[in-house]
Amino acid sequence: MRVAAAFTTVYLVWGSTYFFIRLSVEHIPPMLVGAFRYMPAGLLMLLWCALTRKKIFSGRVIWPAVVSGLLLLVGGNGLLIWAEQYIPSSLAAILLASGPIWFVVLDKGKWRENFSSKATIAGLVVGSIGVLLLFGQRVINELGEEKGKSGGGDKEMIALALLVVASISWAAGSLYSKYKAAGNSNSVNAGWQMTAAGIAFVICSGVSGEWDHFRPQTVPLISWISVVYLIVMGSLVAYSAFTWLLQVRPATQVSTHAYVNPVVAVLLGVIFIDERLSWLQLFGLMVILASVLLINLAKYRQTAGRRAYKLKTG
Repeated sequence: MRVAAAFTTVYLVWGSTYFFIRLSVEHIPPMLVGAFRYMPAGLLMLLWCALTRKKIFSGRVIWPAVVSGLLLLVGGNGLLIWAEQYIPSSLAAILLASGPIWFVVLDKGKWRENFSSKATIAGLVVGSIGVLLLFGQRVINELGEEKGKSGGGDKEMIALALLVVASISWAAGSLYSKYKAAGNSNSVNAGWQMTAAGIAFVICSGVSGEWDHFRPQTVPLISWISVVYLIVMGSLVAYSAFTWLLQVRPATQVSTHAYVNPVVAVLLGVIFIDERLSWLQLFGLMVILASVLLINLAKYRQTAGRRAYKLKTG
């Protein structure tokens, strides 16, 4: 029951965060959304760690967490928040579904293992085609009647390109954390990651002048509710469920959230805020998800093969 509840939380909550980010950035500047989300979440996590007598003030713990937090939450999630000002949350979720592809490309220590698998190589090729299909829809629009409408097309193209960078940054941060923070407490690591990201978002919002134009009294209640949801459910509850699942279930099984999150985001965007996706974009979603499935099946077979070999050799 606990495993099922944790999987349900990760599937639904992380899929819904795209929707709530969209609702928040409609009335709150993007870097402030990041600051409001990660600063309190990080401090609350560190407070909980202190109350449970975990060691939190150690350079061996803090430095890897800061680096990975900046890559994951500023480079990864920060670019997502900015991009959702200009593109539908459902489209953003689809493009970020390509994340497992970048894990394979960037994990240099696993290159020999990954690139010796035909299924993994096929997954990379298929995933690249899916990403190109998403950009292809924007190119088609640019060549059609929508070209040049208040510069919106250019900003959408920039948003799509930045989401690719965000996906790469998320994978890089995850791998850095995996190899540099091994053995550290998951909760302490997460607390410092979110706190470092919160500080970075505060600085970015100040440099970009967001505080000068922000009027809290003009923000509707739904946007504040969205921020609270991102803090509590997205940054505390779902992440805790995710890290716990990694301890009790194979990583390949836990990574299945990459298949489900975009579907949840698409459904919420279409049902509640009338977002529209073309057939080409939906086909791109199916292609990307197929590539992720190919890559993860290859990893699962490799893991199963190693276990079978160990059993045979005693």
